[in-house]
Amino acid sequence: MNLTVEDLENLQLILQEKQLDYKLELVDGKIQVMGLSDYISEVIIARLVFLLQSWVLPRQLGYVTGSSAGFRLPNGNLRGPDVSFVSAARLNPLPRSFAEIVPDLMVEVKSASDSIPPLEKKIQMFLGLGTQVGILIDPDKLTVTVYRSTGEPIVLTGNDTLTIPELFPGWELPISEIWPQVF
Repeated sequence: MNLTVEDLENLQLILQEKQLDYKLELVDGKIQVMGLSDYISEVIIARLVFLLQSWVLPRQLGYVTGSSAGFRLPNGNLRGPDVSFVSAARLNPLPRSFAEIVPDLMVEVKSASDSIPPLEKKIQMFLGLGTQVGILIDPDKLTVTVYRSTGEPIVLTGNDTLTIPELFPGWELPISEIWPQVF
């Protein structure tokens, strides 16, 4: 049996009535319960949202969201990347429901319990639907892999700098700033 976004929304209402809060995605007609991120992964997600938001807001470029923002995709799936960006020109006004749009940027941060192939598959699915840039951050290997629909993935490490000129002209993020600080 293939479920729909409406089925997922109905399940969420039932769970809310029972005061249960689960993060759910709909993938190929099946509801998936998403686990919590490990602490390091969530620190990276929060840092990236902050750093992107600090660039995007003053320039009124669009909207940066975390993993709780759901996207109703043209293939019938409902997915939530760890970090996403949608340009203001493409999403105005903001919906009070799941956004029926493919984000311009989507980022996945590998949690301790994740394996790379499903994350790469998710990124490729988003790129195939129109996302311009997909990024996979691997805290275990200290790598940032940038995917675009054209060309091979680019792996950034150490002293490299992440740039996304097609979405954020002039924005630069040293890879070393992505990793949690040691106090």
